[in-house]
Amino acid sequence: MTHRVTVKVAGLQPVQVLAGLAGIAFIVFGVVGFTRTGVGDWSTHSFVLGFSVNPLHNLVHVAVGVLGLLMALGSGLARLYGWLLFLGYGAIFVWGLMITGILAQNPAARYGNPLALNTNDNWLHLGLALFGLLLAVLPARRKVIEEEEEPVLPEQRSAAFRDTRDRTPHIEEMDPTVSPREREPITNEQAEIDPKTDRVSRSKIKH
Repeated sequence: MTHRVTVKVAGLQPVQVLAGLAGIAFIVFGVVGFTRTGVGDWSTHSFVLGFSVNPLHNLVHVAVGVLGLLMALGSGLARLYGWLLFLGYGAIFVWGLMITGILAQNPAARYGNPLALNTNDNWLHLGLALFGLLLAVLPARRKVIEEEEEPVLPEQRSAAFRDTRDRTPHIEEMDPTVSPREREPITNEQAEIDPKTDRVSRSKIKH
């Protein structure tokens, strides 16, 4: 008996749970930010737990949170969400370093500081980028299923087939001492008359 081993994904993956929790955290942080800055004046900014925010920054947090909840529905999507966090917040982290003067050269200086970034925001964004990388490379939790394959038995032949197999034709053997010519019936013209009885055997006459 042979065994077949199958590896399958074991239900809900940790990466999906983490992506969903991150989505909720982003939404909560964005909503709290809106309570501080409001939604009317996009030029104002405020602080939440020491992090500088403005309405545009809050909107980005809410959008990233909703995207996280949606992509947490599948393990592959959750890992893709991790890559998006890594690339997106990695780029914002570098941009924040330029805005706060840690990096001297800022090719995007003409855009100003639309997200109201400060030094605390930079380190937060670095942490979010690393968290996204963790989601992207987090291994899947799998389970191994070992199945036994039943041996394939030959199909049983039907009774009709077995009966026909036993019905072998029987060929009666002919007397080897009799020549083929003698076995063939003869006509009246070919018949030979017995000189003793002046008669011809009927079995030798071909009708």
